[in-house]
Amino acid sequence: MKTVLTAINAKYIHTNLAVRYLKTYAQKHGCTGIHLAEYTINHYNDYILSELYRQKPDLLIFSCYIWNIRQVLDIASTYKKVSPSTTIILGGPEVSFEQPSFLEDHRCVDAVMKGEGEGTFVSLLRHFSGDGLPLSKIPGLLYRDDAGCHDTGSCTAIDLDELPFPYPDGFDALKDRILYYEASRGCPFNCQYCLSSSFHGVRFRSVERVRQDLQVFLDAQVRQVKFVDRTFNADRKFAWEIWRFLSEHDNGVTNFHFEISADLLDEETIAYLNTVRDGLFQFEIGVQSTNPQTLKAIQRADRFDAISRTVQAVQKGRNIHQHLDLIAGLPHEDYPSFAESFNAVYRLHPEQLQLGFLKVLKGSGMRRMCEELSISYHDAPPYEVLSTDALSFDEILQLKAIEHMVETYYNSARFGRTLRFVVPFWDTPFSFFEELAEYYAQSGMQNASHSQFEMISFLYRFFSARFPASADKAAWMLRFDMYLHEKIRKFPDFMETDRTGLYAKAILGFYQDEQNIQRYLPSFRDMEPKRILRLVHIEVFPFDAEQPAREGRCAYLFDYSRRDLLGNALAQKIDLSGIG
Repeated sequence: MKTVLTAINAKYIHTNLAVRYLKTYAQKHGCTGIHLAEYTINHYNDYILSELYRQKPDLLIFSCYIWNIRQVLDIASTYKKVSPSTTIILGGPEVSFEQPSFLEDHRCVDAVMKGEGEGTFVSLLRHFSGDGLPLSKIPGLLYRDDAGCHDTGSCTAIDLDELPFPYPDGFDALKDRILYYEASRGCPFNCQYCLSSSFHGVRFRSVERVRQDLQVFLDAQVRQVKFVDRTFNADRKFAWEIWRFLSEHDNGVTNFHFEISADLLDEETIAYLNTVRDGLFQFEIGVQSTNPQTLKAIQRADRFDAISRTVQAVQKGRNIHQHLDLIAGLPHEDYPSFAESFNAVYRLHPEQLQLGFLKVLKGSGMRRMCEELSISYHDAPPYEVLSTDALSFDEILQLKAIEHMVETYYNSARFGRTLRFVVPFWDTPFSFFEELAEYYAQSGMQNASHSQFEMISFLYRFFSARFPASADKAAWMLRFDMYLHEKIRKFPDFMETDRTGLYAKAILGFYQDEQNIQRYLPSFRDMEPKRILRLVHIEVFPFDAEQPAREGRCAYLFDYSRRDLLGNALAQKIDLSGIG
């Protein structure tokens, strides 16, 4: 019997952890003939259909999420027409809360695995091989037979240490892709917008087992491992042991991403985190809102003060990128209230500020609250909010426009120095992005895609129209940001062209001084100055780019051999003789 586990990911850089756990767990239990087929939502349905059909599976199983369910159902429907004898089964969070009527509505689907699928999957394979339980005896299943559609109840939770390492074949085929890992299942919190509100309790793998798995990633020097745990540090001792292990066995390359609850970090843990290698860890922290009434409604503790203190304490180490999340459309949060939440989070200066919109997920407590709170949302996945009792659709659209500006100018990490300079000219960060979004729409910019140069020029036009007296400094700050990412050869029209010739003698003298190389570019020792020139850049600014109010020429060295996780080159202020 041939089984094909199919994943349709949101992006090429993603990998699907669920199908890998299903395959490796089933193989551990003696099941054979299991194959993976991985695509993205950008693939044409006919392409995926033809690729799957060529494999001629007996069992065709799809991993279903809000971003791919419509595509999955379309492909499954067509596949059933060309191969009626193939058994098609769905699994994943988007179908785990369906009722038996789902099978009547989608006749192409023969069964649905609900919840954790590993145990159910093994039982299904044994059933279809002819030596297993009848479908009615397999927990965690919706299925159809001649008598109708049936629900066998909840699946059985497994010991997480029983899950094999999900990447047994190595990583050659997964180069430059994000690899996912799971150390626990469940969440101690009960946030009503999250699927975790439908389950209770948290289960952990043993620390020793997690260490063994992580060592495989470390030995292979993979680029990034993203933990999918809902709240990685729900158990302080567990998180401490894993973080300490990763720091002690750091390979200098791999980055580990964790979703954490910031207020659960104590002073001792933060002090330790401040010492780890820059880029080793990355934290995602869900703030969601700072409105007490909103937090109470979604059963989330009001702890922004504690989050704020923790974020600032972690920032002192200057070694861990922090991504802070907000959700627009939550109960009782109107437009002014969301602006306050945005301003509070922005002023913490996280590396990323994710402005998301409420998804009213199947199985979440939020879906049961919609009528009471007058929450309107899309009928189709991803079930995104349209309006609430506190937020109109007009305001949702305005926040969408603001989100686009935040993504373009803040989260892109290409305008960091510029934003630090220009945003304080407005009363609040939110009012800056709000006005920027309005100017973007008025300019007709939303009607087409734009190059990086065009977005740079647009920001300059926007700022210079409002504050012409400071436009020149804004242009210089944009220049600084451009140099952080690349050694510029071409400049926007409003900028001066390459000015290095003005200070050529001083710059060459800098590279010829062995003490300068030892101090600023130690990895370039014994390298010819002309070769060093290709790997770095020196730019002379008319003021201190770190303190724009301080006038006087200031030289910066941009080292493109050393970049942070966001792609920024290392920029160092240097003493360049003869420029004063």
